Amino acid sequence: MEILSTPSIAPAAGSPLLDERELSKLHWRCRRGLLENDLFIEQFFARYEPTLTQRNAQGLRALMDLADNDLLDLLLRRREPQGEQDTEEAREVLGMLRQSGGATTAFHA
Repeated sequence: MEILSTPSIAPAAGSPLLDERELSKLHWRCRRGLLENDLFIEQFFARYEPTLTQRNAQGLRALMDLADNDLLDLLLRRREPQGEQDTEEAREVLGMLRQSGGATTAFHA
């Protein structure tokens, strides 16, 4: 009998998990001025915090360099990453943010 497993987000090979201090710093870095962004980010951490890696943190920090309205545009799929945010790491984390459930609590524009 074959056992089917459900897909999950596993730490990327060669990318260590974040320790408690790094997670704390990342939480602080992710504080935003728009409630809508905070809802996405809050759900992201609730879902993925135990499995976040250095690679994920790098992508998330790149997204946090954006202005609030630009970040919201990405989260709501109004546009895709460009420039410094157009990296594999940032796109991976953006996908995680979009799936995190923030869209169910935030508004759709």
